[in-house]
Amino acid sequence: MNVGVLSRSAEEVAPELLGSVLTCKTSEGTVSLAITETEAYSGTADPASHAYRGRTPRNAIMFGPAGHLYVYRSHGLHWCANVVTGTDGIASAVLIRAGRVIEGEELARARRGEKVESPRLARGPGNFCQALGITGEHNGADLLRGTSVTLSEGEPVPTSLVRVGPRVGVSKAHDWQHRFFLAGDPTVSAYRLSPRAKPSAGT
Repeated sequence: MNVGVLSRSAEEVAPELLGSVLTCKTSEGTVSLAITETEAYSGTADPASHAYRGRTPRNAIMFGPAGHLYVYRSHGLHWCANVVTGTDGIASAVLIRAGRVIEGEELARARRGEKVESPRLARGPGNFCQALGITGEHNGADLLRGTSVTLSEGEPVPTSLVRVGPRVGVSKAHDWQHRFFLAGDPTVSAYRLSPRAKPSAGT
């Protein structure tokens, strides 16, 4: 994986991240996940993006450079991980929604619970981070040149397996077709419409 691949819009990068591998090394061990579901967020042009109203201390990582990790707390409960994309200075990021464990399943299960079935270990953005061991301490991590969290190319994904749909659980711009996932993959999260969602314009 090189920075040029990520230095494009979130909508372009999001489907191409499917099959890529995110690896997190901690004192407990190493877990690697092959990405199976993503969502694109287009910064100040996207009402559902954390950067829609401009730069803040919280979202500053989203404004670049590409290839870094933007981590935030969702509803005060779960950590969520985003790959920063696009041009430096313009907010753009891809939320990683789900993945398949390809290394460190025993550790991932210890973090998620012994009774959690393999396909559910990293299904959903919060579970994805929990399985990997990603926390707020990883916010800003360099995915291409760092050591604790890294992004690398995985097995190529045939375009025939890539599906597109609306984003999950957002109330604004929820009908934008910015969610990308692998058809028939059991690790992909179920679609859920936010109860606060209203019709919106967009692409």
